[in-house]
Amino acid sequence: MSIPVVVEPSAADQVTLRRRSVGLTAYDPARSAGGYTLFAPQTGGGSVYLVDIEGQVVHRWQMPVRPGRDAVILPNGNLGYNGSHSDPFRPYPVWPLWRGGDFYEATPQGEIVWRFEDPRHHHDAQWLANGDLLYATVEPLSEAVSARVTGGDPSRDAPDGIVQGDVIRQVNRQGETVWRWAAGDHLAPEDYPIHPIFDRRHWPFVNGLGETRDGLVLMSLRVTSGIIAVERETGAIAWRIGADKLAQQHTPIEMADGSILCFDNGNLRSGVTAPYSRAVQIDPRSGRTVWEYADPLKPAFFSPYMGSAERLANGNTFVCESAFGRLFEVTPDGDIVWEYVIPFFGEYPDDGSRDYAAGLQNSVFRAHRYSADQIPWLKR
Repeated sequence: MSIPVVVEPSAADQVTLRRRSVGLTAYDPARSAGGYTLFAPQTGGGSVYLVDIEGQVVHRWQMPVRPGRDAVILPNGNLGYNGSHSDPFRPYPVWPLWRGGDFYEATPQGEIVWRFEDPRHHHDAQWLANGDLLYATVEPLSEAVSARVTGGDPSRDAPDGIVQGDVIRQVNRQGETVWRWAAGDHLAPEDYPIHPIFDRRHWPFVNGLGETRDGLVLMSLRVTSGIIAVERETGAIAWRIGADKLAQQHTPIEMADGSILCFDNGNLRSGVTAPYSRAVQIDPRSGRTVWEYADPLKPAFFSPYMGSAERLANGNTFVCESAFGRLFEVTPDGDIVWEYVIPFFGEYPDDGSRDYAAGLQNSVFRAHRYSADQIPWLKR
């Protein structure tokens, strides 16, 4: 006679990332730069958190829409927020995952003092020092230019064969376009082939923007890998860091010596079988690596999408391993002196996003570290 086996539901947390550990996991007060960390979870429904160096939430904004990408604290102390627009514009299936286009400026008390909308926006937006907004959009390439886009997976082309091309816009506080740059007008598709695994619906896929002190506009190209610097006056390419140096990177930032710091995701890295991410600083003129950090066990630090790296005042680097909600601070010698894993998990609210990113997650596009002086309104 067999005895029936009763299987009870597991008492273990079924979210692997949360089960491993969340919150503050490492802190070396003597070597950390200190300060406050800002992040907006992609699945957090519009919640923006400011945590202190001990990982305690000291302030929270509740924004009207979920983040399209990230939030920043502006020089005036207000919050700049990149929200996900509700417009049904969807040029290709995965678009809802990185759609932005609903921009807000909010006071510390949450009052909305400025809003700008562009449903064609995706990925990055930079709030410039003069109050302007620099951001990426898409427009269809011409049939002739679309036909010149090389690489990628032709079996996944758009039905009409038309490729969405990146257009970078800068608007002032009145919403007027004061600068515009279109990839289809200034880049030769043959020189920027798409990696083989990607479809050819979006080229060259600008996922990060920045400015240099001499006025160049930095653009990170995801599906081709590499960073370019664009002259504002002519639209020409001043220099390029290519796919031989970077792999699917994000967040280009100019350093004091003119080198470029970025988050190098590491997908499809040439000659590597096990992908890994790194924070890397490269001289764009010589191609020399000035500094880099990868985990000693390289695959232990890897975000296949999103990610950021920012230099702190004491020389440390603040890194966001976006896909897994892990934020850490690393010294120039490669020692981790602060680590925090975002404890806020949720699911994307729309079917379009869940089709490509299902399940509970704590991902963020970027996170940012601020000093106490940059947040004078915060009661301590």
